[in-house]
Amino acid sequence: MPEIGEIRHAREIGRKCRRYHIWLACKSCGKPRWVVASWSIRPTFTNLCRYCQWKGVLNLNWKGGTKNKDGYNLVKVYSDDFFYPMAQKTGYVMEHRLVMAKYLNRCLLSWEVIHHKNGVKDDNCLENLQLLPSGIRHIPSMRLQSRVKNLELKLQEQGKQLRVLTWRVKELESQLAFGRLRASPSLPATR
Repeated sequence: MPEIGEIRHAREIGRKCRRYHIWLACKSCGKPRWVVASWSIRPTFTNLCRYCQWKGVLNLNWKGGTKNKDGYNLVKVYSDDFFYPMAQKTGYVMEHRLVMAKYLNRCLLSWEVIHHKNGVKDDNCLENLQLLPSGIRHIPSMRLQSRVKNLELKLQEQGKQLRVLTWRVKELESQLAFGRLRASPSLPATR
């Protein structure tokens, strides 16, 4: 077994290229491997193995995971993780479920539901999450939340209409005060 930092030609280690290789250990997991040596100013190798390079947060292209079709954030969980039993077949778990599981320090059961209090699916801070024992309790809260949102939208629309009507009344009053208001079929004639 070679020692860390040992340099050998590719043919000595059974490779067909003409380069030299260095025996290095991964900075993250400690797994040793042969890496192509480069004596240029910028090294061509990283201190991570391929598995760790592409693993979640350590990846240079990491953007926080992915989203499913419903708009929930998904996070990759690997088989050596304590929360891996919560993962789907693809190895992803919904971020809000993972946040709550880490807070409780246990894996969530399949029937436990996490409710977003403010209704924003990608706001996964702990203060916004509520653990419900089943979906039966989640449905009424979602209906209530949807009803409240609809009523708020109606209230905003009526507020806009009220502002337009008050502006129109003030405009008509000012025209009436200056005597510029003429008789029109929609308004009663003034004397």
